[in-house]
Amino acid sequence: MRFDTITIFPQMIDAYMNESIIKRAREKKLIESYAHNLRDFSADKKHKKVDDRPYGGGAGMVLGVEALSRALVKIPKKKRQLVVLFSAAGRQFDAAIAARWAKKYDQIVMIAGRYEGVDERIVKVLQATCLPDRQANYLRTRQAGNLQTVSIGPYVLTGGELPALVVIDAVARHIPGVLGSHESLEEKRHGIGVPVYTRPEVFTWRGRQYRVPKILLSGDQKKIAEWRAKRKIK
Repeated sequence: MRFDTITIFPQMIDAYMNESIIKRAREKKLIESYAHNLRDFSADKKHKKVDDRPYGGGAGMVLGVEALSRALVKIPKKKRQLVVLFSAAGRQFDAAIAARWAKKYDQIVMIAGRYEGVDERIVKVLQATCLPDRQANYLRTRQAGNLQTVSIGPYVLTGGELPALVVIDAVARHIPGVLGSHESLEEKRHGIGVPVYTRPEVFTWRGRQYRVPKILLSGDQKKIAEWRAKRKIK
């Protein structure tokens, strides 16, 4: 799987990708990650400007369509490519989507917006250059073909770098070998939300004792499975 992030802060992406499990996955060549500095594609060779004031007035700045278009053209394209725009108004990204993308695509290109957003004309540019079916009703659904707009939660962030990292991490863990074994997936191991405990059996802190639930010490795997099933988030 290849991940490409278009951003004005590539160091934010690289810092995360060079740590822990994700770093090992890259070293094993299970995933590739590239952070493309949007300023490198600016027509303004002196100041590397990529944003401007919005037409119609209003506070803030908007990332322009020109540099974004150049960046998208320059990124090497794999056969099963997905392009992702981040927006608080997009479809809610979840575990099911992450698992599906890991199987369906071999490349995810993400546009990490900043400021007051991205020039809306990038949608039509993507329609013309990315979608196999140019007549797909993307403007209405924003979910057509290999172009999707998603949100990672019901809140607004200052930029798209965190959403991009969330997508990378969530998708990568479904790629065979990234977590070592398929059973390492939390949803496969015990279930999402199931409490876990480790040694010591009794933890004493400021005069109070905190114990591991007795059922987990019983050795009765059937009862343990039932206990976990009751606490699993469906």
